[in-house]
Amino acid sequence: MTQPYCKAIKLLVAACLIAGGLAAQDRPAMYFADSTRLGRPLAKDPKVVYFKNTYWMYFSIPANDKMGWGIGVATSNNLTDWKKVGEVPPAAAYEQKGICAPGAIVRNDTLHLFYQTYGNGKNDAICHAWSTDGLHFTRNASNPVFHPTGTWTVGRAIDAEVVKFKNQYFLYFASRDTSFKIQLQGVAVTSLNSDFGSDSWKQAVDSSILKPQLPWERNCIEAASCVARGKYLYMVYAGGYNNEPQQVGMARSRDGITWKRLSNQPLLPNGAAGTWNASESGHPDLFEDRDGKLHLFYQGNNDKGRTWFLSKERVALKKGRLIRLIE
Repeated sequence: MTQPYCKAIKLLVAACLIAGGLAAQDRPAMYFADSTRLGRPLAKDPKVVYFKNTYWMYFSIPANDKMGWGIGVATSNNLTDWKKVGEVPPAAAYEQKGICAPGAIVRNDTLHLFYQTYGNGKNDAICHAWSTDGLHFTRNASNPVFHPTGTWTVGRAIDAEVVKFKNQYFLYFASRDTSFKIQLQGVAVTSLNSDFGSDSWKQAVDSSILKPQLPWERNCIEAASCVARGKYLYMVYAGGYNNEPQQVGMARSRDGITWKRLSNQPLLPNGAAGTWNASESGHPDLFEDRDGKLHLFYQGNNDKGRTWFLSKERVALKKGRLIRLIE
């Protein structure tokens, strides 16, 4: 093979990697992204629920020259193959710069979406909307419904996660310290019959409930996702800012407020050089299926964020810890 030909092949392979065009054998079974906004694949911040006999995934889609960040909607019948079916675009005045990082729960016959405003720095906050069909949402009239207070925080709230535990709903969110350098976790609570409005949420403690301490967490803990099992609440979270690399850690709590890490190492690290998630494995979502099986959804890329794909792995609880399973 001639040298110019070899060089051309290498350039072609590099271009495919940048475009997210990995060969099929090098992709995970679930390998989902959305190209409608930018013309290149980019989807972030997955959240999966089961609603109306279907799996629904809500995810962040990027801004373009016409619209700010929004929320994409996809459905699946097997948790692996997803089809985009719609969007929740910015609509209200407080959403003008964009919305993203969805969280969701199903209560009775209604799907409740929790999301953040985007692009407002310390003023970004959590909003709420609801839907009876998974596609069309009514905004809460009191939006934004939550932002934190206290000397530990700059007042920002992003990356909402709402989970039922100990006869109430816990709202986990990421905030920043007053220097706006350290991303850390806070929590608020509301009742089981809450309307999720701004008057319903009470900050559980006047402090962060989890902040970066381990070397791989760097200056950021964000994107908490929780599942209740027995007397414990299990959390996965993202450590490190995007592409530092961001990786997934795990923790456990008896009361939803005091947390203990289950390992000093990531549960889900970024991939090796050349793999699809070499730049990061980040922003996790821990989804419990109807059969009790746990699936860890997450975002990854290999080009420092020019593209972003969503994927998943099976995980399980063993001796009080989350472990990865090979399917």
